[in-house]
Order: sequence, then structure tokens, then C-alpha cells
Amino acid sequence: VQLQASGGGLVQAGGSLRLSCAASSGFTLGFDAIGWFRQAPGKEREGVACISPGGSTSYLADSVKGRFAISRDNAHTVYLQMNSLKPEDTAVYYCAVSQASRLCHRVRAIDFGPWGQGTQVTVSS
Repeated sequence: VQLQASGGGLVQAGGSLRLSCAASSGFTLGFDAIGWFRQAPGKEREGVACISPGGSTSYLADSVKGRFAISRDNAHTVYLQMNSLKPEDTAVYYCAVSQASRLCHRVRAIDFGPWGQGTQVTVSS
């Protein structure tokens, strides 16, 4: 199932945004691990965060630990709370379903999909 990310925007450094991820068809996400990824111009898509179906297991990339948090309502929506944003967080953010592990053991773009359009996050200095 393809997921839709929303909630991006333009924010000053130090600011916050909350991204949401949901299935456009209203499909339940309760049985899948969901990952957040980002891709800046000229760079590869990198894993930012991941959460298991029940929310008991999660992953945060070292670059965002202490600033970002991932959560879910266990049914339809997964969130990425982003605080203390930095200019280097500027990217298009995507969410996708894990096609491999449900425990977020490896958060690689190749193991997730299908990919939706993403939402742009721009952090100004």
C-alpha cells in the first residue's frame, strides 16, 4: 500500500514540525513497520526513523536522535515529530511500509516501499 506523507513546510532553524503518514485509501497500518526517510538534492535516500507495528520497537538515525521522535496511533497514522530543526534537515521526507523486518532492524530504502510523493521540509538558517 502506498503511503502519503504530509505536514512539511518552511521553518527557521530551531523550530519544529510534525509530519504525518497515512494510507490514502484508509488502509490500516496496524500490522506493518513504517519507516521515515529523507532525500536531499544530490544525495541518497536515507533512513531517519522506523516504528514496529505495536510501537514497542523503534529506530532513530544518529543524526536525529534527541531531536526527532516517531510515534503511531496503531491504526492509520504514523507521526514524525521534528524539534530543534537544523538546515541540514532540509529534504523531501517520505514514509513507506517495511517489506522486510517488522522490528526495524535495518532501515534501508531498498527494504521499504512503495514510495509516495513525499513532503518538503525546508529549514532556513
